[in-house]
Amino acid sequence: MRDCCYLLHSSVINWKLIYIIRGDEKMKETQKNIPLAIATVVLGIVVGFSSLILSAILDLTEHYFLNFNETNKIPVNINIFPIHRFVSVLIGGIIATIIWYFLQRHYHPVSIKNALNGKEMPLRKTFIHVVTQIFFVGTGNSIGRELAPREAGAAIAQKWSRVLDSYRWLHLNDEDKRLLIAAAAGAGFAGVYIAPITGTVFCLEILYRRINARSVSVSLIMSVIATMIGSILKGFEPYYIVGSRDFSLLSVPLAIVLGLILGVTGTWFKQGVKAASSKRATGKNIFWQLPLLSFSAGAIAAFYPQIMGNGRGLAQLAMNTTTVNSQVLGALLFGLVAKVVVTLFTIKCGGYGGTLTPSIAAGAVIGVFLGIPYMHFFPVVTLTQCAVIGASLFLAASQQAPLMALFMLFEVCHLNFTAFLPLGIGVAISIGISKWMQEARTK
Repeated sequence: MRDCCYLLHSSVINWKLIYIIRGDEKMKETQKNIPLAIATVVLGIVVGFSSLILSAILDLTEHYFLNFNETNKIPVNINIFPIHRFVSVLIGGIIATIIWYFLQRHYHPVSIKNALNGKEMPLRKTFIHVVTQIFFVGTGNSIGRELAPREAGAAIAQKWSRVLDSYRWLHLNDEDKRLLIAAAAGAGFAGVYIAPITGTVFCLEILYRRINARSVSVSLIMSVIATMIGSILKGFEPYYIVGSRDFSLLSVPLAIVLGLILGVTGTWFKQGVKAASSKRATGKNIFWQLPLLSFSAGAIAAFYPQIMGNGRGLAQLAMNTTTVNSQVLGALLFGLVAKVVVTLFTIKCGGYGGTLTPSIAAGAVIGVFLGIPYMHFFPVVTLTQCAVIGASLFLAASQQAPLMALFMLFEVCHLNFTAFLPLGIGVAISIGISKWMQEARTK
């Protein structure tokens, strides 16, 4: 009897000890999460306002240089004199050249991936670099503007993490610092394009590359907060107008074919961007290369304004296509070639910017061309839908980010659930083809 009582008493004591230990562990985990939670909310607000400011700078630049306010209905100004467009692009290129040259004498722009590995992004110099990108695009030069808010977000997060190191109870470990930088970069994108899911997936799929409850929570909360703040200026209107959002099952065979073709072309574009970046002008040669490029881009923009900016004009032109004739096809073909070539040479000649939206423009045009014969047999599939599918598939291959490409088109076009099947299947095939091409090249 005494033995039984002793055993019972010992068991009770052991369970109490286990409960206390587990309680202590839970307390420590909570204490560990508090600094991260505070940093997530603060950075969401700060990065959201940085994206809002960058959007305002873009709007002001377009207003004063090109005399228009960009919307989904008016992505480029086609009503001003051709010489006005030419001068705007040229002057913007010359001013950006001067800023980038003197900036790079003492500072080489730090990529987000290098920042994730611990390299410092000086906040003031990064801000100058970021604003120059926005100004460059706002004057009509051909490159994406989505890199700027991502770099701004990453630089702010890195600076904030180092500020927290001064406070013992707010100190973060290295892994949490990496997560915050990646999440802030995604939030910067979300705040500009009003795309919280895309910002989250961009963080997880491209930058951080670890998916767990902790990383999803941090990146999603930060992107949602940044989106809410960015929407103060931009609202919740779709970035592209696509007409009918109901996708027929008959679009699935088209998506399969497009996946095969756009997986190849998207990979070629990715390789072109990589080659252009590796040979980028950074010294005194930028003084003649980038202004010459802006002169050429301005000359094209004088009679073909859709080449200007990040590609929104060309993508919307493709998505607006309803009739097929030689004039329409010629305009789209010229826009595709001009946009790709000028964007690649912009990078080669010393310009900085993103390639996501130029990829959307290129993919949309290719989607229209390949969709024309299909539409004759299945008229329920519209050319606009062909453009949307093409944009997503080309983007997936060029960025090596299938989920980001899928969700980005959903958010910027405000698509409904019927688009999931064709876009999902097409994106899977596109990225599969792209991976196969890259593996075959390395052998």
